[in-house]
Amino acid sequence: MDLSRRRLLGRAGAGAAALGLFSAGFSSAGAWAAPRFPDDPFRLGVASGDPSPDGFVMWTRLAPDPLAVDSRGGMPERKVAVQWQVATDERFRHVVRSGTATAVPELAHSVHPEVRGLRPGTEYFYRFRAAGALSPAGRARTAPSRFGRGGDRLSLAFVSCQCWYEGYYTAYRHIADRDHDLVVHLGDYLYENGVGATAGVRAMPELDDQYRRETYTLAEYRNRYALTKLDNDLQAAHASTAWALTWDDHEVENNWAGDVAQIDTDGFPDADPVAFRARKAAAMQAYYEHLPLRLPQKPNGAKARMFRRMSFGRLMDLHMLDSRSYRDDQVGGDGTKAGFDAERRAPGRQMLGAEQEAWLLDGCARSDATWNVLGNQTLIAQVDQDPNPAVLSSGLDMWDGYVDARTRLLNGLYQRNVRNTVVLTGDIHRSVVADLKLDFDNPSSEVVATEFAGTSVTSGKDGAAMDQVGVNWLTEGVNPHLKWHNAQRGYTTLHLSHHELRAEYHVTDFVTKPGSPVSTAGTFVVSPRRPGAQQT
Repeated sequence: MDLSRRRLLGRAGAGAAALGLFSAGFSSAGAWAAPRFPDDPFRLGVASGDPSPDGFVMWTRLAPDPLAVDSRGGMPERKVAVQWQVATDERFRHVVRSGTATAVPELAHSVHPEVRGLRPGTEYFYRFRAAGALSPAGRARTAPSRFGRGGDRLSLAFVSCQCWYEGYYTAYRHIADRDHDLVVHLGDYLYENGVGATAGVRAMPELDDQYRRETYTLAEYRNRYALTKLDNDLQAAHASTAWALTWDDHEVENNWAGDVAQIDTDGFPDADPVAFRARKAAAMQAYYEHLPLRLPQKPNGAKARMFRRMSFGRLMDLHMLDSRSYRDDQVGGDGTKAGFDAERRAPGRQMLGAEQEAWLLDGCARSDATWNVLGNQTLIAQVDQDPNPAVLSSGLDMWDGYVDARTRLLNGLYQRNVRNTVVLTGDIHRSVVADLKLDFDNPSSEVVATEFAGTSVTSGKDGAAMDQVGVNWLTEGVNPHLKWHNAQRGYTTLHLSHHELRAEYHVTDFVTKPGSPVSTAGTFVVSPRRPGAQQT
């Protein structure tokens, strides 16, 4: 076993063991009797997530020195008591719930208290205290009840792909200044790549060398999250409302599929499944340590159940998906290319895995909500990426590389008489509106669902309203089910009611410097049980 593989397996094994111990309520660390922090321990901010009618999960991490090379955040190997409060007002004069969580070194001194017993559809404020240090306050709204009044309107923003070194988080500042009930993050919260000699557009040449190489170990993933979460605009967006998150590929490695890694290009043993599972375990633990996730989403080694469902009264059921952990390997060596038609269409190919696929279809069929909304990663719609009608070029990492899985999904919705499905998609660093059809090659085929693909927050740098990819995709007769395209950076807002779902695409002029204006590039409306978007 080479040294790099031994190092990775040893560190990942230790991290997984510690995570398991803490899941059972144990920590090997002793208590810090009289904590004294060298700096503000709440430098990474606060966050909340996964709202239910009676509560939500809260998050913070104690890290007075967030970029400490050892990834301990300036904290000792000791347990620390962290008090939390939930109030009905910003000044915390009316505290309705409080408690104490224990921050342990095995989880990078992060805490994830889950508050219950709150009123549905109600705004609350929360904060933390540790050894006299007080965190910023965060805001969260509980989900409306299925049985009470209210819950007739909902506003959410969805985002993806926030490469830290490729741009400033202007979109997050804009989100923080709006009154959203929820933010849905569809993946690529973190990028595993090195940030370059000067941290890209962020111009931070003083960063330690570990930030300039790809992440593999738990310490490296932890520190990359700390670097990302130090951004003030990202912290403001987290504090402004609750989030629902799932991962895509870059939280671990580009285009990973199940236990199959991307082709090794740098001498690291990703082609070794055991070593890759150890890397996944490190990445998944760091993801959990830095985000507002409930206990069922805590990873067990290289596995975690990220697919889950949240209900918002009778208005929306939100189905958060994981299209990385259970999928088959990409055919044809991955990429975008022509050919491999038989392999793409092979019967039984899995994108979600049998368990998650059945969970999704059964959940949509049982739902009595006006809208079934799917938090999805890669584009479901068929896209011929070559404008030449004689050439079919497909993105093999997208659902185009898993044709039978897509057919099962869309046929399953149709056969169950589910006509209210709206898919939110990230990954592609561009905005696309598409009709999802039973047969994409038949212009008269029935539309089953509507897909809103949202652009990246920063990944890909500034972008443009139209680029060559967009020209190719929208060439007449090539992809007639694609309604609209834009390749600028930004985010998307959904306004839901029992009468319509309205999607607004907000874009930035630039992200390679701060302060861009934000404008609305397109607005679309979907009517209940009438799939297909109409531009307004």
